[in-house]
Amino acid sequence: MIYFDHNATTPIAPEVLEAMQPWLSHHYGNPSSVHRAGRLARQAIDAAREQVAALVGGQPADVIFTSGGTEADNLALNAVPVDRAHYLVGSTEHAAVLEAAQARARAGATLQLLPVDNNGLIDEGALDATLAGIDDAANALVSVMWANNETGVIQDVEAVGRVARKHGARMHTDAVQAAGKLSVDFAAMPLDLLSVSAHKLYGPKGVGALLCKRDVELSPLLFGGGHENKRRAGTENLAGIVGFGKAAELAQRDLHARQQHALALRESLELGLANMPNVQIFGQAAARVANTCQFGVRGFHSEALLMELDRRGIAVTSGSACHAGTGEPTHVLLAMGYDSDTAHSAIRVSFGVQNTAAEVETFLQALNEIAGARAPAFAAGLFGG
Repeated sequence: MIYFDHNATTPIAPEVLEAMQPWLSHHYGNPSSVHRAGRLARQAIDAAREQVAALVGGQPADVIFTSGGTEADNLALNAVPVDRAHYLVGSTEHAAVLEAAQARARAGATLQLLPVDNNGLIDEGALDATLAGIDDAANALVSVMWANNETGVIQDVEAVGRVARKHGARMHTDAVQAAGKLSVDFAAMPLDLLSVSAHKLYGPKGVGALLCKRDVELSPLLFGGGHENKRRAGTENLAGIVGFGKAAELAQRDLHARQQHALALRESLELGLANMPNVQIFGQAAARVANTCQFGVRGFHSEALLMELDRRGIAVTSGSACHAGTGEPTHVLLAMGYDSDTAHSAIRVSFGVQNTAAEVETFLQALNEIAGARAPAFAAGLFGG
């Protein structure tokens, strides 16, 4: 199988699996226990906390381990009093932020969706004006994704954060698709909260983290113990956290090499797509993470293309894996101003470390054959007849 769906999840790196093994077998102490087995477990978690913090430029004390990026995003919204909260959320955000904010709005909070341009970028001037019109901006929280999970478009979170700071609002970024793909410096940025997830960077599923600066009063989602400095109750996922730490260490070490590898593959893919009629690459004029390309083939529904590619042993998706199979067009492209038919045509390719140039060529040939079955001229356009 050719796997081009790394924004949905990545395979566990061999070094990560090796690091996890002892904590899945003979090191099984509860990190909250005071005996030797518990202390060893606590030391392992502390080491992983340092590794995760180092990847995104935070302090170990900033790191709150969670069950994944979704929980981290949900927890971040509790950085302002929910009963008085004013959420300003990018209209292209992941459902973990959008739906969590919508749920709080039904419970009495105020929610405003921030519009984007046709490249998916937030207008900082419009945000400035919006925040200026809020009476109590100290209860406002701006949440803007660092790198979009569908298009790969990179937001200028530093500029957005400066606007939030100007008005005394809190600033959160979902960095699930940015960590391990971009250089991230949480401490130096005008950010209060940042979400990351292990399984997007060759770590295990079921573990993530929210980084939270110390001056933020964060109300927990879960109660039942003093874990994670009383900010996230529940016995920690010891093996998962160790794996997350190792994955973060590898991502930091290999950041440049991974960027260059992914960029070479994406450039090869987009060169091939440029020779195809009726193909449109979304967000192409904006800065994007190197491993991601989302495009549409006019006249085709993405589900039909996905099934045909799957029959050929190629795994891609239309957008967010969390909404796969719903039949609904991606909200990201609709927010960017595309019509429903165009949004329905979307295919997302997201590369990983094991992908090759030969796999890109195979994908382009397969796409040409599928689309060429309807339009024979397609083949001549790609391969010069």
